[in-house]
Amino acid sequence: MLEVYHRPYDPQRPVVCIDEASKQLIKETRVPIPAAPGRPATTDYEYERNGTANLFMMFEPLAGQRHVKVTERRTALDYAYVIRELVDVHYATAERVVLVQDNLNTHKPASLYEAFPPEEARRILDKLEIHYTPKHGSWLDMAETELGILSRQCLDRRMDNRQFLTSEVAAWETDRNNLQCKVHWQFTTADARTKLWRLYPVIEPVTN
Repeated sequence: MLEVYHRPYDPQRPVVCIDEASKQLIKETRVPIPAAPGRPATTDYEYERNGTANLFMMFEPLAGQRHVKVTERRTALDYAYVIRELVDVHYATAERVVLVQDNLNTHKPASLYEAFPPEEARRILDKLEIHYTPKHGSWLDMAETELGILSRQCLDRRMDNRQFLTSEVAAWETDRNNLQCKVHWQFTTADARTKLWRLYPVIEPVTN
């Protein structure tokens, strides 16, 4: 995984990280009082739950580009359609997409075969080079970090429906892509061997 992140940028083989997160949709029970000179906006502490939405984050750290897909759920079928959009729309001209993702049970080739005919699933998979983060190591997926930024900059407020959520996320995505916010990954394999030495196996010398 760490070696993948240190590959030089190649637009024909872009490294794209994918992850997802849920967002609770919240409706106000009383109309908020807008801000006025000398007085901040006021929102009542009571609220009404209005379901949830799911956000798929597709993030290319070396290019500073991200695409966020808002869906109702995050089933295997939702994942499969997002992956097809990734290869056919966002990276249609790439030779192959180097895909980084965690080990969620829907993040499997089987999800594509569940959603599409076998020849279509195979076509999509042939455009992917898949790398999974280690177990308990989802923090290595840079899409997870980007979702955290999205949460702080855009989602940290009440949103009452999926249409409004989608429009706000799209505006955030456009602004951040225009700024070409990238990630310069610094953690190397050598760093891992030093800082995570307890996780590496110890080979005892053979004695006669």
